[in-house]
Amino acid sequence: MKKNICVFCGASHGNNPQYQLYAEQLGQQIAKQGRTLVYGGGNRGLMGTIANSVLDNGGEVIGVIPERLVKAETAHHGITQLEIVADMHQRKARMAELADAFIAMPGGSGTLEEIFEIWTGAQIGYHEKPVALYDAIGFWQPMQAFLTHAVTEGFIRESFYNTLIVSDDPTLMLQQIDNYIAKDLDRWIKK
Repeated sequence: MKKNICVFCGASHGNNPQYQLYAEQLGQQIAKQGRTLVYGGGNRGLMGTIANSVLDNGGEVIGVIPERLVKAETAHHGITQLEIVADMHQRKARMAELADAFIAMPGGSGTLEEIFEIWTGAQIGYHEKPVALYDAIGFWQPMQAFLTHAVTEGFIRESFYNTLIVSDDPTLMLQQIDNYIAKDLDRWIKK
């Protein structure tokens, strides 16, 4: 079982209340299955929703937040462990170090930057951890269309695209994460 699940998500709730429901469901499953949530350390938006859901269901939460965002995102001081780091680079590095797997929920530019950096790291061979998109109410479908376009146009290898887990079911997604076996990909950069 992949114990520490890093979730990248928005510091806002989005316009559809169902995003919060999906965050709560994922948090419930993480806690119910005895996993630990690793996330950005805030108490606002979907970040706060998933952290509170894990805590409300008896789970553990590790938050990593840069000093500059402690006030802006209102750091969540009620979680199991809150790590305050110097900047965004340290935040991402620490979250990657702690995590056994990565999930992107709906979010904005920060979420996109985080998940694509992690996914690119797998492509280059920096890690072999699973990467998933939690497709709450079809949020990631336009991105999937773009990614398949990039495959068709020869900018993403199909074998690498196929490593990305996409699901709208938290239980199934966590099962797929556990069953993930890193493949010997035709990588852009050879080992």
